[in-house]
Amino acid sequence: METIEATVEEIVFVNESNGFTVCDVQYNKDLVTAVGYMPYIKKGETVKLVGRWVTHPDYGEQFKVEYHEKVLPSTAAMIEKYLASGVIKGVRKVTARRIVEKFGDKALEIIQNQPERLAEVKGISIKRAREIGENFQKQREVQGIVMFLQQYGVAVNYAVKVYKKFGGEAVDIIKSNPYVLCEEIEGIGFKTADRVAMSMGISPNDPERIKSGVKYVLVYNSGGGHTFLPRDLLVRLAEEMLGVSRQEIELAIISLMVNRSIYVEKVEEGEAVYLAPFHQAEIGVAGRLMRLATAPVPEGKEDVEKEISRIEKDIGITLAEQQRQAVKEALCNGVLVITGGPGTGKTTTINAVIRLMESRGYSIALAAPTGRASKRMSELTGKEAKTIHRLLEIGYTEEEDKLQFMRDESNPLDVDVVIIDETSMVDILLMNALLKAIQPGTRLIMVGDVDQLPSVGPGNVLKEIIESGMVKVVKLTEIFRQAQESMIVVNAHRINRGEYPILNARDKDFYFMSRSAAGDIVSAIVELCRQRLPAYYGYHPVHDIQVLTPMRKSPVGVVSMNNVLQRELNPPARGKKEKVFHDCLYREGDKVMQIKNNYNIRWKKVDGTEEGTGIFNGDVGYIECINEKEETVTILFDDKRVNYDFKNMDELELAYAVTVHKSQGNEFPTIVMPMFPGPPVLLSRNLLYTAVTRARELVVLVGREEIIRAMVDNNREMKRYSGLTRKLEQQLGIWGGFERGRA
Repeated sequence: METIEATVEEIVFVNESNGFTVCDVQYNKDLVTAVGYMPYIKKGETVKLVGRWVTHPDYGEQFKVEYHEKVLPSTAAMIEKYLASGVIKGVRKVTARRIVEKFGDKALEIIQNQPERLAEVKGISIKRAREIGENFQKQREVQGIVMFLQQYGVAVNYAVKVYKKFGGEAVDIIKSNPYVLCEEIEGIGFKTADRVAMSMGISPNDPERIKSGVKYVLVYNSGGGHTFLPRDLLVRLAEEMLGVSRQEIELAIISLMVNRSIYVEKVEEGEAVYLAPFHQAEIGVAGRLMRLATAPVPEGKEDVEKEISRIEKDIGITLAEQQRQAVKEALCNGVLVITGGPGTGKTTTINAVIRLMESRGYSIALAAPTGRASKRMSELTGKEAKTIHRLLEIGYTEEEDKLQFMRDESNPLDVDVVIIDETSMVDILLMNALLKAIQPGTRLIMVGDVDQLPSVGPGNVLKEIIESGMVKVVKLTEIFRQAQESMIVVNAHRINRGEYPILNARDKDFYFMSRSAAGDIVSAIVELCRQRLPAYYGYHPVHDIQVLTPMRKSPVGVVSMNNVLQRELNPPARGKKEKVFHDCLYREGDKVMQIKNNYNIRWKKVDGTEEGTGIFNGDVGYIECINEKEETVTILFDDKRVNYDFKNMDELELAYAVTVHKSQGNEFPTIVMPMFPGPPVLLSRNLLYTAVTRARELVVLVGREEIIRAMVDNNREMKRYSGLTRKLEQQLGIWGGFERGRA
């Protein structure tokens, strides 16, 4: 590392959201370019920069900044130049000259400690004097936070977030309890906060550390789908992570219960410990579903048979008995679940419901959990469908520091019917937010395949709603003649029933290639993607073919397969830019997936017709451009163009191969899947079923046939600790045994 002191001559580029800056600085009589995270740096400032010299292939020699510190000028001439640059809001050239003429080399000291005295200068009122002092103080505070966090290895871009959250008291707040970093600042985890705390000399037995650790264990395990953990399991996991006694952890649990950060419920197995948001969400979902299910809705049953017959004539089909039942129940119930596997006519049923509701003058909102799913819903219904987030109008609060859904109890959706597709993907928090925005009397119709894998987020919402018996459920089981011609549909149902799939039926769409060794499986998959499937079916090797795998770490897992497929399908080329981030190489043209919800990031339609915010977990895109100078990567998600800062690239993964879990809500023309030994918990029936149902036109399984049979035989589902069924059943008891029943 090298340290230089320089004067900022020009700001070339700045990202206001995280402080990433490209600037020209005067150093040793030379003008050089400095790049790095330098929030609130201004033209005219003197800065001390710590970093290293690098040579950029396009922009030449640059100083890459790791740490920086503002240096206040000391002489009257330097102070005047500093102030005249506009570094302090409210001060320009004339005012700068007058301030320095009045106070000389004490000018900055006056601004910082006695700003009211600036009113002694001609043209400055007492109000303006105070504003100048406040603006100067803000800059000093942010710089202090930057320097404080840098000494503990916390990235500079978090300093802006910390300042926005805690203001000028940030350093004192962090010193008193470093664990506020992981509890209040998005992107800073417990391990980072713990490192800061240990560096500051905080005891491993400090109660705040233990409380934060307990919450971290609950948060971490919510990533596995759990809304709670059994108390004994929570204590054991916390003991192992924190290295403290059981008694100290129990005291922390009691303290967290007192301040309502966690809730403890008595259950049959012992005690369930919830983080407050998950506990409130389960209670909210149960209560709101009951209110919707019991609210009276106008039915008008007398003409429904005639209306259904007219709809059948208009659509040109004849509904099966189960489909007719679903359409009728949609009219008669406040809440309805329509579930069924592929080829059972869920889309036809939804279209019939929409026509029936519209014929009666009801307004309808259509939504799905992901962008891909909502787009497919729009294509299949011919009606506008939104993501649930967009339906609920996610946006900033008046303070513009927090995202929230604008639609809720105080501002409910102004529609008569809400239809949600792919409901199996909806987690407990999103379902609670959705139900808050639906007022009693509005019909809610949830459509989905309950036999698919549950949501990536916490809970097992659709399955538990069905199991509770609270709402009316229609299960579609009849496979229609057209669908019977597809071996994808036939085999999906065979797998779901515990029967082995039919492999390599002539002129069909479901194939198996036998390979034993991992290397041979990988080679066969590469050949399929690169040559055979594009040549025979005309598929694009990257856009139309999706490799799905049960595992991340395996010779045929996500990481290994992505490395191989990237090399073969998008090899390096002259002029094709690359970026290494966290040991992963990204290249222009790469297929990538968003792996967490980002409600803040802005997008713009490619045709320029619309702008908005939000890219969500599971969205698939393609790297269009890597800009080293501005440290951004531009990605196309269908018709949306998004610019990511390099620091946000931890939200992305290569997506030539993805896990089956991550594929939920998406549909691909072709899926190719390795069949290779792995953990039994991953090689399950519903995982294979979910993978097969992601394919629209073709499935190719590559590997060992005994693994296919083992997955079909393994009907064990991964245990999710979730209490929604229990709370729904409690609601039934409260309402005196109200029962909508199972179909």
